[in-house]
Amino acid sequence: MSSTVSCDISKNMSDGFLDMLVFVRVTEAGSLSRAARELGFSLTVVSRKLSRLEERLGVRLVNRTTRSLTLTEEGSRFYDRSVRILAEIEDAETEAASGRDSAIGTLRVTATFAFGIRWLAPLLAEFQQSHPSLNVRLDTADGLVNIVEEGYDLAVRFGSLADSSLIARQLAPNRRVICAAPEYLERYGRPSSVEDLVDHDIVSFGDTPNTHWNFEDGRSVNVRSRLGTNNGELAHRWALQGRGLIMKSIWDVEDDIASGKLEIVLPGEKLPSAPIHAVFPHTRLAAAKVRLCVEFLATRLKRASREA
Repeated sequence: MSSTVSCDISKNMSDGFLDMLVFVRVTEAGSLSRAARELGFSLTVVSRKLSRLEERLGVRLVNRTTRSLTLTEEGSRFYDRSVRILAEIEDAETEAASGRDSAIGTLRVTATFAFGIRWLAPLLAEFQQSHPSLNVRLDTADGLVNIVEEGYDLAVRFGSLADSSLIARQLAPNRRVICAAPEYLERYGRPSSVEDLVDHDIVSFGDTPNTHWNFEDGRSVNVRSRLGTNNGELAHRWALQGRGLIMKSIWDVEDDIASGKLEIVLPGEKLPSAPIHAVFPHTRLAAAKVRLCVEFLATRLKRASREA
């Protein structure tokens, strides 16, 4: 029953806006026949729509004679309101359509804490500066966020996409490494093989701490974690303090490796990659703010990955 009522209301609103448009055109044209030509309707159709509008409102809007057309008092008031309403509709459509080609409105982005702070924050600030009609909000969270339910336009994630209802676009490759602080390695020794990892402490992180490490060649090893957290940045700090080995994206640790604060362990062993993806809930109908941002991030992050 409610579905039928909704359909009836929707149909009446649609018919009402068209009748309103016909009434405005008739008023501005000064005759039914001229309005019919401008609208591309027959004179009969225009006359019927005007009569239907008057019947629905229960008042006469127009006094018609063979030579002239004048508005009644009610018609004059209704004309003023109708012009404003139709103008608002036109403005709304223009504003919505402009979102296909230019970045406007607010872009809400979510990403992991470390990657969001180090990489996305400066890139999104640069993107916003190039699109002054756009507002950008970046939220960081290491846990998985439901971007549809929480109203995000875009998420930047590592690894494969599990939710098939979303669209993913790879932004850049991502090599993962095992590393540790020199202090830890000097105290406990440097692993020389994958099998040696079982004798070392690791720092685990994530909603489900990963203590089963897999390698690209199919080998795997169970490792022990004495320190774990759901916060990747906290795990990173523990690793810097010499608390254990950590498996991290090169995007997160390359500066620490370059400065000697962290050292790659087993550099000859390859870990499964976890490419960086832009994830969003729309495809062809994605607003320009999403499409343009994804293109921008893909260009800049791929360039950064080549330079790294």
